[in-house]
Amino acid sequence: MGYEMIRFHFYGVLLFVAALIAFPETAMAQDEVDLARSTASPAVGVEFWLSEDSDGTSVKKFVARALWNFENREKYTGVAVEEVWFGPSTGDERQHSRIYLDLADHIGSDWRWRARVGSDGETLLGNAELRRTDWAQSIFIEREIVETDQGLKRGIYYTFIGASADLPVNDTSLLALTAGVQEFTGENVRLHLRGRYIHSLQEEWGLSAHLDARYYHSTRPGEFDYFSPQNFVRLVPLLQMRRRTTSGWIFLAAGGVGVQQSTDSDWSLARYGQFRLESPTSAPSLHAFAEILHTNDSISGGTDYTYTMGRVGLTYAF
Repeated sequence: MGYEMIRFHFYGVLLFVAALIAFPETAMAQDEVDLARSTASPAVGVEFWLSEDSDGTSVKKFVARALWNFENREKYTGVAVEEVWFGPSTGDERQHSRIYLDLADHIGSDWRWRARVGSDGETLLGNAELRRTDWAQSIFIEREIVETDQGLKRGIYYTFIGASADLPVNDTSLLALTAGVQEFTGENVRLHLRGRYIHSLQEEWGLSAHLDARYYHSTRPGEFDYFSPQNFVRLVPLLQMRRRTTSGWIFLAAGGVGVQQSTDSDWSLARYGQFRLESPTSAPSLHAFAEILHTNDSISGGTDYTYTMGRVGLTYAF
């Protein structure tokens, strides 16, 4: 392993331990959680995850949370225990058990951080982030196993580190930029670039138009059985609506159709759809969410591939 790779590992672990890092999906400003609540209390929570793709791969996750110091969804301390059932397209289903520290807090009034960091008994796993309150800048890290047959049999993991920043264009538009490095077990390192141009169409409705462009380059394409072309590019125009109901519930709906292309393949359709519902921030003792995602992003690079994921979660403070 060369000097650059050793340095990459060192900074990855350092960022994990410092818990100053994760992966924002939304570039627009988010509603602040009411941090005025000064008393903490115990809380419990559960999360469910189910994903399937057209190749026959499925993943099921169950997470139980025990938080002994919970003030709101952005300030808590506790643990999370996760059971995962991996069903690769080839090979037998495998069950993994993980345990994590589950933490979140703020630094002053401008910065928020959270971390879910632990292990499956073999290696460090989890994710973390440091971000501004308005999501204008963030740093993130994620480490997980590759969900293919070889990935599960041979213990192939990835570590993804990156940063994002918003650049205002005018009063109604901004450009969100993300850059990251994803290292896999073995020799492959993937370089990521993403840009999203966002234009507000109707502020009262929460309606905006997006142009999402993604690119990555793999230094060792096709090393194992996960999809890894040398180059991949995806361009998708989207419409998104994010609104708050009169009772405070927040919902987001987004969808679009574009094009994508990978090395040695033709251009094909790229599809994306998302729906998310989240409980009011005015009720800090309860946090509930539900989300559905449908895409054909960067797995097969063809129009026949689809990926669907659904997850729900509930955390309640006593």
